Amino acid sequence: MFGRSRKGVVVARTPGELDAMEAAGRIVGRALVAARDAAKPGVTTADLDDLVEQLIRDSGAIPSFKGYEGFPGSICSSVNEVVVHGIPGSTTVLSEGDLVSVDCGAILDGWHGDSAWSFGVGELQSDVQALNDATREVLAEGMLAMRPGNRLTDVSYALEVATRRAEERHGISLGIVDGYGGHGIGQEMHEWPFLANEGKAGRGPKLQEGSVLAIEPMLVLGGETDTRTLSDDWTVVTVDGSPAAHWEHTVAVTVDGPRILTPRPQD
Repeated sequence: MFGRSRKGVVVARTPGELDAMEAAGRIVGRALVAARDAAKPGVTTADLDDLVEQLIRDSGAIPSFKGYEGFPGSICSSVNEVVVHGIPGSTTVLSEGDLVSVDCGAILDGWHGDSAWSFGVGELQSDVQALNDATREVLAEGMLAMRPGNRLTDVSYALEVATRRAEERHGISLGIVDGYGGHGIGQEMHEWPFLANEGKAGRGPKLQEGSVLAIEPMLVLGGETDTRTLSDDWTVVTVDGSPAAHWEHTVAVTVDGPRILTPRPQD
């Protein structure tokens, strides 16, 4: 799944390649907003999947998730205790107060965009809202480590520190999900290197101007870190049923700071 570099650096994309990736990423951003706006009580995750696939194709792109290693949907739709890789379906009906995470990708002119966000169907319980706010904040803080000369795990460390700060700020306990994280991205959706959401700083390949990573913290309310995969071989859930949130952007290193390549229309 992950290609490797022999140079000890995360590959640099040219300015034109970054623009091409952002063109794909903007489609993903519009798709996520459309999914959020359509997510009402009584709507199914299959409805969201159909909507997103049509929007991506109408934009001249290809849904990168559909058929990826056999995955059947154009989005991963993960509700409440589902952490990631939830399969959209007509039997998953959204209800008031659900926490929904939608992850999707698009390929345009050979380049990938990949992004995820979590949102509530109506009003969330206060602790679940705090979980979601915290995950958004952790992504925002972690992205700041995308600087030339930093190493890969400087981003991991920034995400971990941001998680602990968010716990204190919101007065909740947060678990960093074991075994899942971000990745390189470009002409393949998953490229080397794997990016852990926690770890010691100063390790791994160096970041350079033009390096691109998909950064995606996944946090669980209550501090749980263990998960299990359901019999469909995709859906990952918390072992204790606690809700999880997932936020992701595709981000490039620039001399002026991190550049989000998957902006959403309201950002």
